[in-house]
Amino acid sequence: MTIHLSALRDRLNDALTRATEVESQLADPAVTGNASRFAALGREHRRLAAVVEHAARLDRVAHELEGSRELAASDDAEFADEARADVERLEAEQEQLEKSLLPLLIPRDPLDDRPAIVEIRAGTGGDEAGLFAGDLHRMYSRYIERRGWRLELMSWSDGTMGGVKEAIFKVLGDGAFGVLRWESGVHRVQRVPATENQGRIHTSAATVAVLPEAEEVDVRIEDKDLRIDVFRSSGPGGQSVNTTDSAVRITHIPTGIVVSQQDQKSQLQNKMKAMEVLRSRLLDLRLSELEAERSRMRKSQVSTGDRSAKIRTYNFPQGRVTDHRIGLTLYDIDRVMEGDLAPFVDALALADAEERLRA
Repeated sequence: MTIHLSALRDRLNDALTRATEVESQLADPAVTGNASRFAALGREHRRLAAVVEHAARLDRVAHELEGSRELAASDDAEFADEARADVERLEAEQEQLEKSLLPLLIPRDPLDDRPAIVEIRAGTGGDEAGLFAGDLHRMYSRYIERRGWRLELMSWSDGTMGGVKEAIFKVLGDGAFGVLRWESGVHRVQRVPATENQGRIHTSAATVAVLPEAEEVDVRIEDKDLRIDVFRSSGPGGQSVNTTDSAVRITHIPTGIVVSQQDQKSQLQNKMKAMEVLRSRLLDLRLSELEAERSRMRKSQVSTGDRSAKIRTYNFPQGRVTDHRIGLTLYDIDRVMEGDLAPFVDALALADAEERLRA
């Protein structure tokens, strides 16, 4: 779908006006003295700064394009050919700028600026599924590093043959949840496993859930709704392993959600980490219910409401990765597995913005 800036002019003008207002408010002593208000305006200012930058580049390209189109009508054939080449280049640049501007003009979900909690679990496929879950963890780690974000490991459960049964980690960085939220779903892999002697291609899967970090004010948890069990840690963990009841299992009775945590050294630390994950899962449950209701109202192309949906296939023999929601296929699987997720991230953000603009 080609996006025309004229259809977005009102939104762009509103955003530029708001950028001026935010700059003024950030200089107000009454605002600088209010830490939470100042932080919120700071996040908005960073987002709007990208809009201002894009608008300036669009104006520059539009001005150059106008001049090149005039020159393309010149009687000098060589001169006109060069100008037409400039027109073609500038039109492509203009279209790309308009596409990247669109997501910036759509009202953001306040949760998008939150840190993200990512849960990766081996699915169907036995040992190969665990190996693929480990590959996904590495892929996201590389992407997080590329973005200049920080990864904080919360829980890790080894699988067989060096694979991963479950990995839970927090991603801290500007807009982490807003960027990673589209990764939720079933990721399928097609390749020849290391244990396969006949050279046959196997299909395995791993699930990814991306949750916004929940604050205590988001979810109210009553003590009476919790059952807390303690047990001895197992696996790597130092001298305290199997000597003290430091591991914690928390069951939220109303929903049946169970969170186990044993990676920290003390029972208190494990309980705090488990409660952090529990709050995020409860918030995600509430958001999923809202998403399901929204999806009943209208079809959503990149909805994250159904976590059982197959969203992406990684086909190693053909070297391709396909995102089934937007029909995007890249024949560069090595780069993707090294964390180059930008083409998918950008395309999913654009698809969502286009849908919301039409709604």
